Parts: sequence; structure tokens; C-alpha cells
Amino acid sequence: MKGFVRAALAAVRPADVLPSPNIWHWPEVYEVENRAQDAGGAIWAALREECDWTGRDVVDVGCGDGFHLPVFAADARSVTGVEPHRPLVERARARVADLPNAEVVAGPAQRLPLRDGSADLVHARTAYFFGPGCEPGIREAERVLRPGGALAVVDLDGLAPPYGPWLCADEPRYDPVAVERFFADRGFSLRRVRALWRFERRSDLEAVLRIEFSGPVAERAIAETPGLAFEVGYRVHVRRRPAGLVLP
Repeated sequence: MKGFVRAALAAVRPADVLPSPNIWHWPEVYEVENRAQDAGGAIWAALREECDWTGRDVVDVGCGDGFHLPVFAADARSVTGVEPHRPLVERARARVADLPNAEVVAGPAQRLPLRDGSADLVHARTAYFFGPGCEPGIREAERVLRPGGALAVVDLDGLAPPYGPWLCADEPRYDPVAVERFFADRGFSLRRVRALWRFERRSDLEAVLRIEFSGPVAERAIAETPGLAFEVGYRVHVRRRPAGLVLP
């Protein structure tokens, strides 16, 4: 997965902005991908069970062009998208222009332009939090969360076929076991979710796989995917900020 793998490896180096080539270079195809992902709402259901945002203040880190913001805004008291790439900031602002409880601000995950203790849920979906190297973002999420608030990281499951093996084949240096250990060592829970990706046209499915993977892996994925749908495994990692005094 071009954007995911490059960002995951870049996360071990200091950087304000980790490029995401898929959505940066092909935003219209990525919109098709977003519409196809999680057709049955499995990720949303798992998130709501883990950290319901109804009536609460939500921050979506690395919100891209804001695709998920209206879903949060339907139930949240407020939702703030944070995105470092200026063209995507503008697209996201246009998407939520008619939602009075939603806004989009420009900034990196390592320096969120938000007040201390201003959020109940910090959400990141396949953005920035890819394991080793994302500690500055975790600290920032902790800073903006209120006591009892949650950081929810939704990430691709590199161990779950068919998508996981394609991901690992595209970038052999990516180690999903090490990433899981990273989150476990920092007190995150783990919930595995199987989500259906369903497309309206075969050409859309093929276009999406071609922006997610390098040429040979994309062609392998296309050949291994008959029809218009396939399942993708995700990991939902959640860590809460302590609600009271923590004694040594």
C-alpha cells in the first residue's frame, strides 16, 4: 500500500508531514476507495462500542479530505479534523461547510493546534499512527484529551488475508507483529475487525488497488480478487487517559 507503507517507514524519522501519496496524488480515486471501504459499517460499530462519541468532542487526526467528519458530526457535540496537507484541508473544509459543529484546521499530528484537555475522543484511521516513531503524536493526543478520553487508532491488519499479505509483499520491511507489540507495550487494547470493501464497478476496484500498491503487487491483488468485493482486516487500538489520580 503505497501511502501506508511509505508513511509507516517515514514514521521512524523526524518529520512534520508524512506524505500519503495515494490521497495526495489521486484524491478522486481515493474518494471512490473511501465510499467502498467498510460497506457494512463494521469499523464504525467497533469504534462506537469501544468509545461512543455521542454528545462528545471529537478530533480526527490526519482527516484527509474529511470523509469521516460528517459521520462523527451526526452524533458528536463537535468534531475537528486536523490535516497537514493544505490541498486536503481545503477539500475537507468544503465537505463540512454546512455542518455547524464541524471544522477543519491545518497542522501535524506531532503539534496539534488544539487546547489542552479539549477532546473526548482522538481518532486516527490509517493516518500517522503506524507504530515505532509515532510517540510524539501519542503524547499530543494525550495532551488534548480530557481525563477519561480515548485515543482510537484504526490501522490495517498486516496479518489478515488477503490485504495483509499484499501489504507485506509491497514493503517487506513492514513488520505487523512489531507494530502490534509497540501498541501493546504502551497500554493500548487490540480489537480485530473484518470490514467489507465493495465497489460498484470492476474498473473502480482495479483503480483503487493500483493507487494502494506498487505495480506487481497491484496486479497480483487484482488477479486474486474476482468480482466487486473483498474483506480487509483492521486493528482497532484504544488507550484511555486516566480519569483520576495515578499512583506510582
